[in-house]
Amino acid sequence: MNVKFGVVTFPGSNCDFDAYYAVKEVLGNKAEQLWHKENDLKNSDVIILPGGFSYGDYLRTGAIARFSPILESVIEFADKGGIVIGICNGFQILLEAGLLPGVMLRNESLKFICKDVHLSVQTRNNIFTKDIKQDIIKIPMKHGEGNYFADEETLKELNKNDQIVFKYCSPDGEIDGRFNPNGSQQNIAGIINKKKNILGMMPHPENACDPILRKTDGSFIFKSVVQSLLN
Repeated sequence: MNVKFGVVTFPGSNCDFDAYYAVKEVLGNKAEQLWHKENDLKNSDVIILPGGFSYGDYLRTGAIARFSPILESVIEFADKGGIVIGICNGFQILLEAGLLPGVMLRNESLKFICKDVHLSVQTRNNIFTKDIKQDIIKIPMKHGEGNYFADEETLKELNKNDQIVFKYCSPDGEIDGRFNPNGSQQNIAGIINKKKNILGMMPHPENACDPILRKTDGSFIFKSVVQSLLN
């Protein structure tokens, strides 16, 4: 059995082929590109909402993409326990769709930031990090609105329910404001829902899969999902 990834393309997506290439050509899984106007997820086992600037980021990041026809199918898929990964703009779309709690604000610096960042793996109690052996992974980020914000009650719930998956940290794993690139609350870089089948993260694991780039830490997330689904 092979795991099949469905990668959604919205107008303005620019990391969709990167994700498709990573999971199919580099990691050897089945993959299908899905158009935003479609409703058919084509029997995908995992849905990826990729990075980019869906619909030009008009109104708010992810605000228009949330009403794409395919999102109806993605929401139904997720509600039934289907695995969904939202990366960067995909994370923003998940927030707008109400599949994950919180919102995204402009980076604290008000600048677009593009660089490699270190992430502390906060929990392995989910399909996305279950098989990650390292406590710290290094992958790229590239966004202007990745400043995660939620009210105090939501933050308490995220911590209580083990929903914070990744936090920005130092190369040695220290979690501190000095290593927070965008001002995100509690250094949050990625979260999951209570059912633990939906992951939203701002950094780009698909851009750290190919050994030719000398970056492979991102592959651990996709491999963990595949291993969990096959076991």
